[in-house]
Amino acid sequence: MSTRDRRERILERARRTGYVSVDQLAADLRVTPQTIRRDLSELCEQNLLQRYHGGAGLTSSVENVAYADRQVLNVEAKRRIGQLVAQAIPNHASLFINIGTTTEEVARALLDHAELKVITNNLNVASLLSQNASFEVIIAGGVVRSRDRGIVGEAAVDLIRQFKVDYGVIGISGIDPDGSLLDYDYREVRVAQAIVANSRRVLLACDASKFGRKALVRMGHLGQVQDLFTDQPPPEPWQAVLAAADVRVHVAGGTG
Repeated sequence: MSTRDRRERILERARRTGYVSVDQLAADLRVTPQTIRRDLSELCEQNLLQRYHGGAGLTSSVENVAYADRQVLNVEAKRRIGQLVAQAIPNHASLFINIGTTTEEVARALLDHAELKVITNNLNVASLLSQNASFEVIIAGGVVRSRDRGIVGEAAVDLIRQFKVDYGVIGISGIDPDGSLLDYDYREVRVAQAIVANSRRVLLACDASKFGRKALVRMGHLGQVQDLFTDQPPPEPWQAVLAAADVRVHVAGGTG
């Protein structure tokens, strides 16, 4: 395969999934990681992609990747993260879980727990957790987004504010180097902010592709999070921000 064909293949995959990893591309295209890094550097110099930790992605800060594509993007990493978050939540706990494919993996990993009380604005999470008869699942009211079955709007915010729970499990679309937590939908962000404000402990679940990823709306800051669950050690300068905020980092499949 020529260099041009390989780079076109990389661009096509990035447009389809929103993010491409160096290691996965190297395996799929049967070239070295160094070759892929050169390809990505060239594509980024042409402003066709933007470098993120471990790979590259689209440059748009105003539109997220389609939900169906996000469901299969980094799915193994998300499953490991979900299992690690679930290990941090005891039986008989109360928690919020918000919108996102990673938080849905958390919900899946919680199914073996007992006597959880869960408030969520994610119909996929509610459907999953309702399989456990010992759980009490409360669904926020509001507008249901057809693309991902997430519930947004002031009614959802109002319901969240009526509770004070043990754990708030949140996902995020991007994390800036200054520690800003970013997402795409202002209405979704309003619900996430209410979850952070009404949780005794905030657990942020996100795979490594979110470090440096752009998104339009500021949800909050890493300093509002007590625990970060991810699949690779965060790069600099995120490590410095996390240390300054005293955030505990948990790396799925490794040590954090």
